[in-house]
Amino acid sequence: MIYSSTVHSIFPTKLFSPTNLLTFLQPKKTFSHIFQECSIHRKLGPAKQAHANMITSGFTPTIFVTNCLIQMYVTSSCLDYAHKVFDHLTHKDVVSWNGMITGYANVGRMCVAVSLFDAMPERDVVSFNSIMSGFLRNGKAHESVAIFVQMGRNSQGSTVSCRDFTSFAIALKACSAIQDCLLGAQMHGLCFELGFNHDVVTGSALVDMYGKCKFFDDALRLFHELRYRNSVSWSAIIAGCVQNEEFKHGLKLFVDMQRLGIDATQSAYASILRTCGQFPLPILGRQIHAHVAKRNFSSDTIVGTAMLDMYLKNGNVEDAGMVFRSLPIRSVQSWNAMVVGLVRNKRCSESMKLVQKMNNAGVSLDAVSLSAGFSACAGREMYLEGLQIHAIATKKALDSDISVANAGLDMYGKCGSLIGARRIFDSMTRRDVVSFNAVITALEQNEEYEETLNVFDQMISCDGMFPDVFTFGTVLKACAALSTPDRGLRVHDRIIKSGLGQNSFIGIALVDMYSKCGLRESARKIHDRNISHYQTSTSSSLSTTIPVLSWNALISGYSSLNHSEESQSLFSQMLASGILPDNFTYASIIDTCADLSTISLGKQLHGQILKQKLEGDSFISSSLIDMYSKCGGDSRSNMDDARTVFRTMRQRDLITFNALISGYAHHGQADSAIELLEAMRSDHGTPPPNHTSFLSVLRACAHIGRIETGLHYFESMLKDNGLRPRLEHYSCVVDLVGRIRGELGVQHALRIITTMPNDIKPDAVIWRSLLSACVCNKNSKVAELACRRVIELQPDDSAAYVMLSNIYAEKGEWDEVSRVRRVLKEKKVRKEPGCSWVEVRNQVHVFVVGDKAHPRWIDLYESLKLLVWEMKKQVYIDDSLDG
Repeated sequence: MIYSSTVHSIFPTKLFSPTNLLTFLQPKKTFSHIFQECSIHRKLGPAKQAHANMITSGFTPTIFVTNCLIQMYVTSSCLDYAHKVFDHLTHKDVVSWNGMITGYANVGRMCVAVSLFDAMPERDVVSFNSIMSGFLRNGKAHESVAIFVQMGRNSQGSTVSCRDFTSFAIALKACSAIQDCLLGAQMHGLCFELGFNHDVVTGSALVDMYGKCKFFDDALRLFHELRYRNSVSWSAIIAGCVQNEEFKHGLKLFVDMQRLGIDATQSAYASILRTCGQFPLPILGRQIHAHVAKRNFSSDTIVGTAMLDMYLKNGNVEDAGMVFRSLPIRSVQSWNAMVVGLVRNKRCSESMKLVQKMNNAGVSLDAVSLSAGFSACAGREMYLEGLQIHAIATKKALDSDISVANAGLDMYGKCGSLIGARRIFDSMTRRDVVSFNAVITALEQNEEYEETLNVFDQMISCDGMFPDVFTFGTVLKACAALSTPDRGLRVHDRIIKSGLGQNSFIGIALVDMYSKCGLRESARKIHDRNISHYQTSTSSSLSTTIPVLSWNALISGYSSLNHSEESQSLFSQMLASGILPDNFTYASIIDTCADLSTISLGKQLHGQILKQKLEGDSFISSSLIDMYSKCGGDSRSNMDDARTVFRTMRQRDLITFNALISGYAHHGQADSAIELLEAMRSDHGTPPPNHTSFLSVLRACAHIGRIETGLHYFESMLKDNGLRPRLEHYSCVVDLVGRIRGELGVQHALRIITTMPNDIKPDAVIWRSLLSACVCNKNSKVAELACRRVIELQPDDSAAYVMLSNIYAEKGEWDEVSRVRRVLKEKKVRKEPGCSWVEVRNQVHVFVVGDKAHPRWIDLYESLKLLVWEMKKQVYIDDSLDG
């Protein structure tokens, strides 16, 4: 055997100083040993020095030494150096070729690896295995299988036609990757024929393949048939349990593995940690963490990633952060697990900061990172940050990835940018159900209901595109918002044809749609079916919330149509059926108390809420504040109750603040409303005011005639808070300035309407406000203009005709009064009758002009006549005294 020169004969003495990287090498080592040890320990610098000294010393290396040098450069990812050494070889053996093929395959340069493979004068089984493994690692499983098939043929230039156990292991992993169990079963038969079925490597690969292809029973049977099981076999079956959601079985196998004294592998720990995150099992997860630390796997990147994912799925963000920070090497998967977990735990701001830190650290953001970044921006409506994520996705050419595009759609929709969402959707070359769901949801959430239904029609016209439960639920919400029962019926018809007619959650959406469209019988029929289906179902997967959600849909639907009495009746039926109300039920029924001014029922509900400790819910608290503010009686006492609810809240959101400001406005307490608004503007611990906040303050100012103050806050909206006034704000300001006495107020109000931005069109409400100002100031000329505009927008509005008639009557223009009354009669426009109600002994009595529906209507009219006679009598007495 030919030996190379020793280290002492060629290296300078100073090379072996105590601080030198080669101190781990022993004296009298050959070049081959140096290159091998540098390859093992990844010491590129000393290896380069050894290479340089080999050249300068004039030493002629053998093919073995050169192959060790090539392997060292390949291991260090210095392929340019490796290729130069390879090119200078006058005689290349199979090991030289295999080393280069492996190197290029490892870094994903499969084109070069394939060209080298094709150029090989002769190949051995390692050559085939290397190129197969390279294809598999680079996501080309089909090509890997093709090479496996080629191995079985006596192709030209190949010295072998057989496969070894490694060949089968790689090919079976390729079958797992493409989820082709039939091909895997054929390979299993070939293994049996060639006698590889009892080999532990091939057997473990077969267990892994059957597990990943969802044939868990076959995987388990094969595992138990193995004559010898090593840690890889156990890891494969435990991973199969997790992949097939056989979590308890996986835990049992892991315990059995420990009892047999078999050391857990990286894969086994990762699988069992995923189980602890899936259930979730936080206590067991901590125990596994301790076991991992004891076995010195804490610094392993894959195990550490699985561990922090487990903690995040258990809601333990702090421990997950600790594990993440302790990882010596963080892979892209580690970063992604942390980013996704923070979004899942609603820590969207922290997640976005981590994405930015990831980008700044030079970690290459992939599709998962960018999708999670979009989700973080969507969770907190961080529009500008979302634009930055979109820019990064475009720069990395990942904006066309369907998962990234879908997440971007969701972000733009939640941030209210329908143009951005539509731009992504229209540019997508491939769309799936999630894509359509994202844009449909974005349109529905931004109240573009017609366009929502148009995109739905576009979806069902696409071949192979089938709406799912989420699609139908969103579309039904759009139908409910538009109050279009015809379109709702068509959607219901498609639901039945798609086989989802018995789905419980779609059933709830149908109840909501029919009730809000006024089809109460249909709503009640589907509601009864939902309850019956729940009561007779034996499925454990059916949610226990189905009954209460169905009742909620029915109650809120009636309430939205101002059928508050029926809503309260339904609430009583719900309680009688034994269904416990939830937060949404209480919020809905409290709203009906506000509509009917049934303060006593509202207080009973408040007591029940306190008893069930639900007062911390912001929607319930906001509804209580609104109810106390709107109910009649002692307004000061009720507002005190509203303030008490507000003060006792642990967390106050924007809805709560707006509810109290609206209450102050309702009672004309402008100073209190302004004080609360100013607190929102100055205190960083409170949510900043929005359009609703300013609208309530403007109404409060109009209520008590604080004209200058109201105009100040109207101008302040855009100037100080960046809030562009909407139509409802202009309506309030028209009502406000219309209270100025004389011609000035009317002209000022008219000027505001005519100078509004072009994209804000006056509606009937704003013209009616102007008409009211004209009535107060007896301006018949502008009143005629306002009346015409109201009638153009709402031809059946009798109030406009009546107000115009009153103006002419005040001015004594009786001919004009007759003309207006005649037009009113010709157009058959009827004045809506007045309605009032009163609560006596916990029963609400409703009265309508000319109504005879009340059971004691005769007694009521007799009492009314008596009251009118007493009033006339009192007027006569007063006139007599004055005379």
